[in-house]
Amino acid sequence: MKPVHSFIVSANLPRKISKLKELAYNYWWCWNSDAKELFVRTNRVLWEEVNHNPIMLLNKMTTEQLEELSEQQDYTSFLDYIYDKFVKYMESQSWYDRVGPKEERTIAYFSTEYGINESFPNYSGGLGVLSGDHLKSASDLGLPLIGVGLLYQQGYFRQRLSQHGWQTEAYHNNDFFSMPLIQMKDSHGAPITCFVEFPDSKVYFHIWKLQIGKVPLFLLDTNIDENVRPEYRDITDQLYGGTRETRIQQEIVLGIGGMKALKAMNIHPDVLHINEGHAAFALIERTHQYMEKYNIDFRSAKQ
Repeated sequence: MKPVHSFIVSANLPRKISKLKELAYNYWWCWNSDAKELFVRTNRVLWEEVNHNPIMLLNKMTTEQLEELSEQQDYTSFLDYIYDKFVKYMESQSWYDRVGPKEERTIAYFSTEYGINESFPNYSGGLGVLSGDHLKSASDLGLPLIGVGLLYQQGYFRQRLSQHGWQTEAYHNNDFFSMPLIQMKDSHGAPITCFVEFPDSKVYFHIWKLQIGKVPLFLLDTNIDENVRPEYRDITDQLYGGTRETRIQQEIVLGIGGMKALKAMNIHPDVLHINEGHAAFALIERTHQYMEKYNIDFRSAKQ
């Protein structure tokens, strides 16, 4: 699904509460009850309307509301307390710092879905919740882990029941600029663009980052202008959507594209963690990269 036009609207916060934006762009708050309460106190009614999305919450508040908030002493004091707690968490020595190996290592965790929070509808059920909890636990433990996944334009359907008890599905478009997502860019300020070779042409994608505490989650988006064919833009349209061919295309982009995306960002993982078989193509691309890096044959690279 290709948007007709895009407008980027971002809140301009008063200096006294400018720390809110940094907190909103890190999902650390979603497993910290005090931090969650901070956003509830920001605007209780609007917090429910935006489905607990802190970026959309700030973007929907008026300038007058934000100014009024910045003059509330009890709120700014609570904000300072939460922010100090956040900084200490991000800078603290972790379990892995104490018991892990001295040399720097990186673990790349691949999954088709991530259930971080209801405000980021990038999951359908248990597998996504498992992936999300894995990243949160890795952040708490200080594991050198990064997540890799797909960024869906519509995600998974929302289920409703009709008056007669029948299930109905509804898909809603996600506005990436109203989510705590940061688009990865090169040294010239342009979006990093990678591609995967398909039988008839290349499939291009951009990379977005979602921060989960200390753990970055990189998500791939094929709904970009470089993909002239609509079916290629639709690869990252819906989670588990489309035909059987669409699913294979998603798995190729996730696996091969995910490894290429990491290489483009100069990230070279020591370990790959494949959550089920959806990202199995990552192992093929890893082998291919070994062949190029060490100038060896497939059998040696596979070993």
